[in-house]
Amino acid sequence: MFGRHKGKEKRKKVHIGTMAKLEDMLDDALNGHFNEGNYDESRFSRLEVKWKRFLSSQVSARQKLLEEQGRIKSLISDISHQTKTPLANIMLYAQLLEEKEKNPELVPMVEKIREQSEKLDFLIRSLIKTSRLESEVLMLQPVSQPIAPMLLAVVNMMQEEAAKKQIKITVEDTETQACFDRKWTEEAIGNLLDNAVKYSPPGSRVQIKVTDYEMFAAVSVKDQGIGIREEEQAKIFRRFYRSKEVAKAKGVGIGLYLAREIAQKQNGYLKVKSKHGKGSTFSFYMIKNER
Repeated sequence: MFGRHKGKEKRKKVHIGTMAKLEDMLDDALNGHFNEGNYDESRFSRLEVKWKRFLSSQVSARQKLLEEQGRIKSLISDISHQTKTPLANIMLYAQLLEEKEKNPELVPMVEKIREQSEKLDFLIRSLIKTSRLESEVLMLQPVSQPIAPMLLAVVNMMQEEAAKKQIKITVEDTETQACFDRKWTEEAIGNLLDNAVKYSPPGSRVQIKVTDYEMFAAVSVKDQGIGIREEEQAKIFRRFYRSKEVAKAKGVGIGLYLAREIAQKQNGYLKVKSKHGKGSTFSFYMIKNER
């Protein structure tokens, strides 16, 4: 009996030791310090050996991912750098031609060159932003802060475009705070406001308000534009999707996709409420507390 009891105690100690080593391996892996050479396979049980090999493969996969992200970051940087100067020159020369060209037959062609150059510039910048988000080369850093200053900055950027169409932008006062990345959330809300102004009739109104919920704060952008058909409402968040009704309007169909990506990267979401011919309301939801 005594020998059997000692055997059980020995097996129990071995089991506890094995669990302790497995836990140490996992801690090292989570902290980014796992090194296969630190663990002698000759002293391990079969379970420990398998666990070591699994963690080694995970460390290797993580290293490959970091290397791939580095290559993507470098590629994005190269694309941005290599296209910036040629496009800027094309846009400059197009502007100079537009100012000097007097031949009525050539004026429309020069205008098209300028318009298409601006469109290409916008597309490249949008694709670079999207690539950075999707590849997680650029990480959002949400912090708890007031929403009002961010909204004021977005509205100020859009006032000139709105004035051209005599559209009035109103913003309800708010003291609500939420957890968001200021720069990227300005980008997202700016895209929503840009669409609202773009697709609203002259002399109409765009309303911005913040709704304070228990867990979320929602920034809503409501317009009096053409609205969205029900069957298209799920499609509008796809990359490059554009309704036939707005095909002639400026844009490349990436603004809503980018806005939704930004919301999701911050543990929020984007939703739309619309009726064809009666305007749309886009609501950008942000969590109120850091997780």
